[in-house]
Amino acid sequence: MSLLRKSAFGGALFIASAAGALAADVPYSSPPPAPAQPLRRAEPLTGWYLRGDLAYRLGTSDGAAPATGFTTPSGEKMGSSIAAGIGGGIKSGWLRTDVTIDFATPMKYEATSGNTSAKVSAATALFNGYVDLGTWYRATPYIGAGAGTARVSINDYTSATLPPFSGNTSRVKWNFAWAAMAGVAYAMSPNTMIDLGYRYINFGDVTTGNDSFGSMTLKQVAAHEVRVGLRWSFDDFATAR
Repeated sequence: MSLLRKSAFGGALFIASAAGALAADVPYSSPPPAPAQPLRRAEPLTGWYLRGDLAYRLGTSDGAAPATGFTTPSGEKMGSSIAAGIGGGIKSGWLRTDVTIDFATPMKYEATSGNTSAKVSAATALFNGYVDLGTWYRATPYIGAGAGTARVSINDYTSATLPPFSGNTSRVKWNFAWAAMAGVAYAMSPNTMIDLGYRYINFGDVTTGNDSFGSMTLKQVAAHEVRVGLRWSFDDFATAR
């Protein structure tokens, strides 16, 4: 019996040693790496929102048309102004629409010929549409366009060589206005976005008052704007992580 136990114990030791040696010869393979996770995009906001904007506005025009018989002014330029606006709209998926109202300080028109100058103001009400181009790391680029009406006024007109030379030179005109814009919005919180963008806006023509010699028209008054604003939504939205 003692011999049998010794034989069994020796056999067990031999089998354990052989199994250990076999395991040492098998190469170790680490588990495959997890597949890379694709960049997550935010779910689009859907719902109503309010907005407020400030803008630096650099004015332009297609030149002046003086009264018949007078020389077109030279050395023309249009100055800058500051604009502020409010609005509200709705977003559904990657599409947005809103209505905005903007007011601005006057832009100064100047021409070197005849020391001609005037102040031009424009307030607008626009219906706008935008396409959001996707969201990455909370940033959403967009493009858009708008159309509506502009209340354009001209005041403080003076000139040594171009009419009108007397009387009330101020005038207010309602024009068709249109705009094109692009920018990027960044989600600061689940329902607040900061919006940085560019807008070109066209106000149409504006004409001074007239006297017996006639009036002067500034053609296609427009502006390039750099805008910054906030949008606040009524509904929370998911942001990219």
